[in-house]
Amino acid sequence: MKQYLSLIFFLLFSFGARSQDDRPNVVFVMSDDHAVSAVSAYNDWLSELAPTPNIDRIAKDGMLMHATYNTNSICGPSRAAILTGKYSHVNGFFKNEKGGDFDSSQQTFPKIFQRNGYNTAVIGKWHLGTAPTGFDYSKVMVNHGGQGTYFNTVFVENGKDTIVETERHSTAQVAYDAINWLKNKRNKNKPFMLMYQFKAPHRPWTPNPKFNELYTDDFPQHETFNDDYEGRVAASQNMLEIENHMNRKDLKVPPPPELSAKEKNQYYKFGNNGEYWSPSDTLSGAALKSWKYQRYIKDYLRCVAGVDEAVGQMLDFLKANELDENTIVIYTSDQGFYLGEHGWFDKRWMYEPSFRMPFMIKYPRKISPGSSNNDLLLNIDFGPTLLDLAGIEVPKDMQGKSFKKQLFGKRTNWRDAIYYHYYEYPFWHNVQPHYGVSTGKYKLIHYYYDMDEWELFDLENDKNEMQNLYGKPQYSKITKALKSKIKDLQIQYGDDMTLDEMRAMTDVNIQRSYSNRNN
Repeated sequence: MKQYLSLIFFLLFSFGARSQDDRPNVVFVMSDDHAVSAVSAYNDWLSELAPTPNIDRIAKDGMLMHATYNTNSICGPSRAAILTGKYSHVNGFFKNEKGGDFDSSQQTFPKIFQRNGYNTAVIGKWHLGTAPTGFDYSKVMVNHGGQGTYFNTVFVENGKDTIVETERHSTAQVAYDAINWLKNKRNKNKPFMLMYQFKAPHRPWTPNPKFNELYTDDFPQHETFNDDYEGRVAASQNMLEIENHMNRKDLKVPPPPELSAKEKNQYYKFGNNGEYWSPSDTLSGAALKSWKYQRYIKDYLRCVAGVDEAVGQMLDFLKANELDENTIVIYTSDQGFYLGEHGWFDKRWMYEPSFRMPFMIKYPRKISPGSSNNDLLLNIDFGPTLLDLAGIEVPKDMQGKSFKKQLFGKRTNWRDAIYYHYYEYPFWHNVQPHYGVSTGKYKLIHYYYDMDEWELFDLENDKNEMQNLYGKPQYSKITKALKSKIKDLQIQYGDDMTLDEMRAMTDVNIQRSYSNRNN
């Protein structure tokens, strides 16, 4: 009898251990400000000129999502939305600038993975102020206001040990640390969930010197490069034009040698507020704008090349260590970015280049290679989907939805519209707070802070969003339907506050923990 019971216990234990071993690992790769147009898998306007072969491997071996969007196009708030599966007004982190820090005591999807037996880690950019929670291991950038720097990056390890990394460019350092954790530091008796996160290609776009000679030929300008913003009042008041709002540090113009540290800082910042400058007495007008653009786009894409290399290193490691078949690998960015569209850099707007995000996922055991999907996805869907793929119950208070069925090629009822809300103003780039809705075919935006302006775009016939159709009689029915959809989604997501309450969120003034540290 004792031998029989022992056999039962052995079989039960073996079944439980096997079940746990069968649960997928997760590598969640996220860059910062990586535009869809700069990921060659999307065959967009820069694809042939600036390929990303390693990132594309994820799409080739899995599924490419063509309609993935964020809920608030700015670094920290997007990261908070991803972690919590909730909109900014619910998770409490709605601004980068003077909006306080992320409430790290709240529920996040890494905490849920950890509670369910996963070994969890985050390595690289964090940018949320408070120390990471829900991770067995963390090593995150803390200098330069939590942004991190490209060189001499300051990290905090496990919330307490400060490390200054001087040997490697930040992208290479994050790649090294992530693979080192997988090799030497993780608990190999558990499945793992690793968040592998880069500063690149965030401003000021300083590439690893090994890529400095990449892209010697000039890039074409986007067809909207010389946009005059006719019919779009909020857009006309921006402060993120390549021509007028890039500073000397952005474009790597060295200061005179005799300047003090304070003077050097002022020298580099010159241009942020529209101050005119040129690298020479003879360069001006359209030629100066073109020069700035070429300096910008080449450095940006050189930073992307570093990320692509690091992604390849991770994919090669997983394959070499027989981890690739049972590991979910995601590549995404915290939002999109302007690479000269509308003459801009940066993000924030609900216009497509910053609203839309790259997203691709591979899971060889479950997802067919070379597949694609066009459903409207949101960054708040990422956590619920990963939990669902791991067989973990998705909390009912998460506002995002699992798109596991889409990944497995199944038909499902899905959302017919997505809701967006941006709050930060006026610092940094004078982008008006706005909310809006997109159906994929039409988009309606309301700017409400110190103006009352609406924009309506027909995305199928005006992909660049140049023609504001709001107020035109022939679009009155569509406008009415979209306004009704906005109200429905605001109620659904708990964002049905008054305009005065929304403005009060923009006016919140709470200093960040990192705001005066190592800047």
